[in-house]
Amino acid sequence: MTISQQVPSTVLEDRSILVIEDDRDIADLLALHLRDQYRLVEIANDGRLGFELAKSREWDLILLDLRLPGMDGLELCRQLRATEHYVPILMLTSKSGELDHVLGLEMGADDYVTKPFSVMELSARIKAIFRRVAISNVRLEKSDAILKYREISIDPSKRDVQVDGKEVELTAKEFDLLAFFIQHPGEVFSRADLLDKIWGYGHQGYEHTVNSHINRLRSKIEFNPAQPEYLVTVWGVGYKLRED
Repeated sequence: MTISQQVPSTVLEDRSILVIEDDRDIADLLALHLRDQYRLVEIANDGRLGFELAKSREWDLILLDLRLPGMDGLELCRQLRATEHYVPILMLTSKSGELDHVLGLEMGADDYVTKPFSVMELSARIKAIFRRVAISNVRLEKSDAILKYREISIDPSKRDVQVDGKEVELTAKEFDLLAFFIQHPGEVFSRADLLDKIWGYGHQGYEHTVNSHINRLRSKIEFNPAQPEYLVTVWGVGYKLRED
């Protein structure tokens, strides 16, 4: 089942949001609130239908429940992150346990809120995601030229990465991390710094998520991930891109 409503963009902010939530009361409440602010809001009450809708157009944001019939939220998130197009994902979870939050972030979710949540908190999280995406896009547009670091080449406009002339597939967060480090060679960043710069607010305490992403990024760009030449650890502090 899907529900959609469009309002002229002159009245509301020109954003499209897909809500994938099987609890119809929560879905309807979210839609009621979001349609007061954004141009297009659609609802899917099933994971598989949500996945098909997610691929059907370019969304500005997806609100994704963790527990879904048909396809659960973690698998749906993983499959979306395996596609070429990046869309921000805000995960909705009824669990307050750390494991669900970490799994969501490591699958590529941009943020999460725990049920029950307030409308004000949700609205703040959504606006924060839109701000981070806008800042990231401006940063990449300013560096429209190819970014190069030793054997690594990044095309910001296409979000393409090559290492020693071979294309490397990175997730959205892996790409953002690599681009950020290449734009700040030699600078040391703590895990908390990287959480703030790449993931945004609200992720204090999840520094091990940064570790996981760094390790996966190394496995894709380093010739010997066990002895990294590019992305090195500064013990007791964090990480840096070794100055060329």
